[in-house]
Amino acid sequence: MIDPSATGVIYLADNLDVLRALPTESVDLIYIDPPFNTGKDQQRVQLKTVRSEEGDRVGFQGRRYKSIVLGSRQFSDVFDDYLAFLEPRLIEAHRVLAPHGSFYLHVDYREVHYCKVLLDAIFGRESFLNEIIWAYDYGGRPKNRWPPKHDNILLYVKDPSRYVFNVDEIERIPYMAPGLVGPEKAARGKLPTDCWWHTIVPTNGAEKTGYPTQKPLGILRRIIQASSKPGSLVLDFFAGSGTTGMAALELGRRFILVDNNPEALAVMARRFDGVEGITWSGFDPAPYQQRPTAVAGMTCQDTTP
Repeated sequence: MIDPSATGVIYLADNLDVLRALPTESVDLIYIDPPFNTGKDQQRVQLKTVRSEEGDRVGFQGRRYKSIVLGSRQFSDVFDDYLAFLEPRLIEAHRVLAPHGSFYLHVDYREVHYCKVLLDAIFGRESFLNEIIWAYDYGGRPKNRWPPKHDNILLYVKDPSRYVFNVDEIERIPYMAPGLVGPEKAARGKLPTDCWWHTIVPTNGAEKTGYPTQKPLGILRRIIQASSKPGSLVLDFFAGSGTTGMAALELGRRFILVDNNPEALAVMARRFDGVEGITWSGFDPAPYQQRPTAVAGMTCQDTTP
């Protein structure tokens, strides 16, 4: 189990193995963003645009530019039986979740209905709290159907009578018509609903890591603020680029991150460069970092939960 004084633990491992090793009712909040079973290999190519007289792109005032490929990252998003893959992991997630804990499952329109039925069976229908719709406006728009521009986040709690929900800690959003509510309410803002409008990670923003399916810090901040307390332990066992850990770090929570993709761990190594108190299991972050970490390069056996 993670030391109460530690910042976090990051595993390169099969998440089912890590979950089975965690103590029962030891985690305060779980968020996962598993592969969406799109049937494709997800890939993100990083480009750099530079001025060039031979460039194939024309920009402001007719200046020519060319794109240089810096690298790419990818993972497989193909499963023969998606629910059979998820079910043992969701059962373990329910076991390790504390009695006051909350569980957020981030999926898309292809699988959300099946996941809801599966989670009802594991947690109980009475433990279902919300379906959050994260809406965004980016990317291509098919012309043969309504363009899908949202993800679904299912929220379940371990015990409907004692879960954490910090309504006063949630960052408020502006009123659309502030003149109708008065200056005091307008200055305070309003509580977000279960429909969240939030841009994806900007392609040229400082937050971007280049990892496919990276989720915005703003989404994870809101979840962690609402459903955990300072010092709580947050688990993400499909950690990807490590956004859950970054948000937990910002908000004074401890974290456990798990992923089986070395490219994901490389991204996290750069992202957590110089952060003290992180233990790395099954992966050496040193080649990807400029500043040494407090604890690094340990094996899975060294950091068994």
